[in-house]
Amino acid sequence: MHWPYCEAICPYCSFNVHTTKSIDHEAWRKAYIRQLEFSAREFGGRSCGSVYFGGGTPSLMAPDIVASVIDCIATHWNVEPDAEVTCEVNPTSAEARKFEAFRSAGVNRLSIGVQSLDDASLKRLGRLHTAAQARSAFNAATRYFDNVSIDLIYGRQYQQLSNWQLELEEVVAWQPRHISVYHLTIEPGTPFGKRHEVGKLPGLPREQLAADMYSSANEIFEAAGYRHYEVSSFAKPGAEGRHNYLYWRGHDCLGIGPGAHGRITVGARRAATETIDAPGKWLAAVEERGTGEEFREWLDEETQAEEYIITSLRLDEGLDIRRYTSLKGSKLNEDQLRDLLDDNLVLVNDGRIRATARGRLFVDMIACQLSSETKFAFS
Repeated sequence: MHWPYCEAICPYCSFNVHTTKSIDHEAWRKAYIRQLEFSAREFGGRSCGSVYFGGGTPSLMAPDIVASVIDCIATHWNVEPDAEVTCEVNPTSAEARKFEAFRSAGVNRLSIGVQSLDDASLKRLGRLHTAAQARSAFNAATRYFDNVSIDLIYGRQYQQLSNWQLELEEVVAWQPRHISVYHLTIEPGTPFGKRHEVGKLPGLPREQLAADMYSSANEIFEAAGYRHYEVSSFAKPGAEGRHNYLYWRGHDCLGIGPGAHGRITVGARRAATETIDAPGKWLAAVEERGTGEEFREWLDEETQAEEYIITSLRLDEGLDIRRYTSLKGSKLNEDQLRDLLDDNLVLVNDGRIRATARGRLFVDMIACQLSSETKFAFS
């Protein structure tokens, strides 16, 4: 469920996000319900294991919209008893006051965009909260939610390894059930991207320092009892993100809202879906014809195999070789696989290929090498 609005757009963000002076919450509630009812006519009655409110900043939504959406999903789909219902939130005090209302609406997991515990870094990232507000928001969240995840960004301007390690150790002391860490990516077209093009984004760590920061997160979190179950995610046993698992394992995902993407199986075929990006145009399309879906592409088996190899290698369980060859219709490139084994980038056992700790730094390149004749220099 994509909510497209933010109070302010962070300079590194490349998602489909917008700012606006006013939001007609009732119009959005009606549109989400209308779209879900439209989708239910084609896909209703299936099992639902996860609902994820992402954005944008979905905690800006009125809680009654969240409640209406959850009720509508329960009406048209078989929501599993242990289904995960996540809402992304920011740590500002205004949003923290909504946590109880989101819990009452049916949300059972919060994902808090902490990003940093350094005020100077938060300011450079364009975040509207402080480190103190992040700490306060986490404490407020744990009053209403047993399952709280936090997001952190590394590779920030002027960031030092020792300071990053102190942030990680503080987070461990909080004992969230789930933690995600993301490398700051400079995307073309974003304010950071434009500054970087003209040499006005100083202080970015070199690749080796960024790799050391990633390795430090792995070491500190695993020592504290977190399982590194996905390239960017760590969880206490049993708290692995169900949405992450369903998504990276290639299960069906219905994308609702402006700019949302989905993967849906229809009969014996699988489709990639996209919706209209612009919020106003998406609302108008849903009102006019019941759906904001703009594009549906039927994926051939080779494309499905390529998607599977990219997504499955992100997980610690790795790639099921039989599933891949069944989709692809041919075997993996054994010469490429042997090179990856020799470079200690992957392991093969129990019919699966898994990225090693070193390999996790290059997982996208590994996927490309396995599925093609291209060779990469891993350094």
